Amino acid sequence: MSEVIDIFHTNDLHSHLEMWPRIRRYLLAQKAQQQAAGHQVLTFDLGDAMDRTHPLTEATNGQCNTQLLNEIGYTAVTIGNNEGIGNSQTQLNQLYQKANFPVILGNLRDRQTGAQPSWAQPTKVITTAGGLRIGLLGLTAPYIATYRPNGWEPRLAQDALPDLLTALKGQVDYIILLSHLGLDVDRWIAEQFPEIGLIIGSHTHHLLPEGLQVNQSWLAAAGRFGDHVGHIRLTVAQHQVTQTTISVVTTSELPEQPEDEAEIEGWASAGHQQLQAQTITTLPQALPVSSLGHSPAIDVALAAVADAAGTDVAILNTGLFHQGFPAGRVTADDLHTELPHAMHLLRTTLRGTDVWRLVQEIEKNRIFLQHYRMHGLGFRGKIFGDLVYYGLTYNADNRTVLWQGQPLAPDQYYTLAGVDTYLYFQFYPTIDIMGANEVLFPGVLRNAVANYFMKTSPGKV
Repeated sequence: MSEVIDIFHTNDLHSHLEMWPRIRRYLLAQKAQQQAAGHQVLTFDLGDAMDRTHPLTEATNGQCNTQLLNEIGYTAVTIGNNEGIGNSQTQLNQLYQKANFPVILGNLRDRQTGAQPSWAQPTKVITTAGGLRIGLLGLTAPYIATYRPNGWEPRLAQDALPDLLTALKGQVDYIILLSHLGLDVDRWIAEQFPEIGLIIGSHTHHLLPEGLQVNQSWLAAAGRFGDHVGHIRLTVAQHQVTQTTISVVTTSELPEQPEDEAEIEGWASAGHQQLQAQTITTLPQALPVSSLGHSPAIDVALAAVADAAGTDVAILNTGLFHQGFPAGRVTADDLHTELPHAMHLLRTTLRGTDVWRLVQEIEKNRIFLQHYRMHGLGFRGKIFGDLVYYGLTYNADNRTVLWQGQPLAPDQYYTLAGVDTYLYFQFYPTIDIMGANEVLFPGVLRNAVANYFMKTSPGKV
C-alpha cells in the first residue's frame, strides 16, 4: 500500500515566543490540510524549547513552554540541554506532568537509581494508516560534567544506540532519530548506523534547507529560535520509504495576525508580574555596574559566588551584568533582568603552579575579551567583558599572584569559584586540563546572588 507521510518539526526555540503565534497557526493549518489530503501527519520538537532568558519561562520553570507545545499536540518531542540542565532534577521531573505528547529519550537515567525517567520513554513505535511501522528514538546532548551533579547519568550516542536499535529490531520498518546532539554527531551516526533512515537534528542551530543525505540516511534541521519550521515528506510503497523530500518554511514570511503582538507581549508581561511579586531584598543605595574593573554590582556578585561555593577566591566577567541593581526593593524580576544567564557555579581546584598559569591566561586575553562578542555556553549577554578577581591579586610588573594576600605555594592546592562557562571557554584551558572541577546544583548565578542578598543585611551589602 502506498501513502504519503508529512513530518513537521521545530527545534531550539529557546523561548523565542515572538515566533510562536505564526508557528502555531502554520502547524495547525498544515496538519489539517495534509490530513484532508489523506496524508499521515507527524509533528516533532527536538528540544531546547525553553530558555530561562524569557521571564515567563523563568517564573514557571518552563511549565509555560510545555503548555504552548500542548497547543500543537506533537507526536513526540525530545529534550535539549536547556530542559535537562537548565532545570534542577526536581523541576525536570515536573516539567512534562501536564504534557499531551510523549517525550522520547534514550540516553538519560537517574544517577542514583539507574531508572529511566518516569516522564520519558526510550523508544516508541508508530504504525501509520498505511501500515508502515516507524520506530522513534530520542537522544540529547550528553553533558556529563553538568548532568551528573544534577542527579542524572547521560550516555554517549555510541553507547546508547546499539541497545536502542536492538530493542526495535524486527518491530519496525523505518527508524527516525530525534536528535539534540548537533550536526557533527548526526553525520557520524548516519555513517555508523545506516539502519536509521531519518535524523532530525538540533542543538548546533544548523539549518539544512533541502536536507543532507549521508549514505542511506537523511538529515534534516530547522535552524534556531523558530526562524524556520521544517517539513519532510516521505513517500511510501509496500512498507518502504521510496522518496524523501526535505524543505523549510521561513517563519518571518508567514502572515501575522493583529492579535499576535498582544499575545506575545502578554507572555512577557505575565512573567515580569510573577517575578516582580517576589521580593529579594531592599537596598539602601543602588549598585551600579561598570564594563571595566570592579563595581558595586560585580563585587556583590563575586562575594555571593564565593559564599555559595565556599571558597575564598572568585572570578566573574563584567559582561554578565546588564544594568546594575536599583536602590530600594529588589525583586526576582530585577535579578532575572540583570543576570538572565543559564550558568551554574563552578568550583575549581588547582595546584599553585596551575593557578599562576590560569591567571596568565586571563591576563593575556584580557584586552581582547573586553570586547569579545560571545554566544552560547549559557551566556545570555552581548560581550564577555573584563574579568574581575575576588580574593586574588595580580602584579603585572613581576607577574606574581597573591592568594588572600599571600604568595602561591607551587604544590599547594587552591579552590576558586566562577561559572561553568569558564570550564568550556577556549581562552582558559587550564581550568579544563588541570582543574578538579565541580559544577554546583541546583540554581544558577542569579540564584546565588539572590540567596546572598537575602542572607546579608542591607547595611553589609
